[in-house]
Amino acid sequence: MRFLHTADWQLGKPFGRFEPEVRAALGEARFDAIDRIGEVAAANQVEHVIVAGDIFDTEGPEDRVIVQAVSRMQRYPCRWWLLPGNHDYARNGGLWDRVRHKASDNIILLTEPVAREMEAGLWLLPAPLLHRHHLDDPTELFDSMETPGAKLRIGLAHGSIRDFTARGETRNQIAPDRAKRSNLDYLALGDWHGTLKVEPRTWYAGTPETDGFQRDEPGHALMIELAPGVEPKVEPVRTGRFQWLLRDWTLQDTAAFLAECDVLLSAIDPAATLLRLSLAGITSLADRVEILSRLEDDLRHRLRFLDVRADHLFGRPGEQDLADLKVEGLLGIAAEKLTETIAAGGTEAILARRAMERLFVEYHRGSQA
Repeated sequence: MRFLHTADWQLGKPFGRFEPEVRAALGEARFDAIDRIGEVAAANQVEHVIVAGDIFDTEGPEDRVIVQAVSRMQRYPCRWWLLPGNHDYARNGGLWDRVRHKASDNIILLTEPVAREMEAGLWLLPAPLLHRHHLDDPTELFDSMETPGAKLRIGLAHGSIRDFTARGETRNQIAPDRAKRSNLDYLALGDWHGTLKVEPRTWYAGTPETDGFQRDEPGHALMIELAPGVEPKVEPVRTGRFQWLLRDWTLQDTAAFLAECDVLLSAIDPAATLLRLSLAGITSLADRVEILSRLEDDLRHRLRFLDVRADHLFGRPGEQDLADLKVEGLLGIAAEKLTETIAAGGTEAILARRAMERLFVEYHRGSQA
């Protein structure tokens, strides 16, 4: 038996720290991921997609978010098994009643902890979250769920296997050996946003569309193949469009910067890349100005998003830099005084270095004008 395991769609996520154009692209990509999952299911003749919680980013999404989610799932002949998570927990009169009014027969809402027979002998044991935080293991109920004639038992849950609150209390805490304890052939988990193998029968699928700078890879769903008495065969399938990259570059000059840019751009789709870039090193002031200028005027326009952190990239005035300034009257006098302060060291040297950099930048801009 084969099925797709996915989780943490978080539809309607606002991405408030970004500009409107980027927010819109990231939000739409989360809906597009549903289509990619449906296309994978159709291409592989997979009849079931199980979603391990946090389908929606909040318990009160806009109607458009619900309609878009339902309409995307309705395009495909597979059955979608949806579990409430901590972002979209189940409560009477809440989100899932709204979804139920719009859903078609191929969308099954698992809002109660009751085992469901997906096919003859194939049982799904859901552990929906009825509150944002549960102090007990929500999967303990698997032990008492009846699955008559079961050939395969699949657990479906949303929670953590290792996180604790600051007070040491567990919240939505799942036993790492739950699959063994409850005689499960597979335990499909949601909550962790990267693909993660806990043990051979227990996996986090991760989000299908990456939404943070913690990892380079785009999102995935998991293709699961099960047979009685055999370890699951698990194959990650790419579903995500965007890459969120963290890069640290140590630079000595503009040439080193350009080389790093060439390596980066050769390995990515720039329009589908969000980059948080940290720069470090000591360059000439002229090179530092050139590097930051190229970031703003070129690389930022190529990428979907660029966040530059250059506090540790220091500009050191070279002999030619100072010679250029010295012929500028008062600017030259200021440059000499700052140079003396920098050479003396101490706390004043830090301010003097920044002032020298600013002086040179303004001089450089004036020259260009």
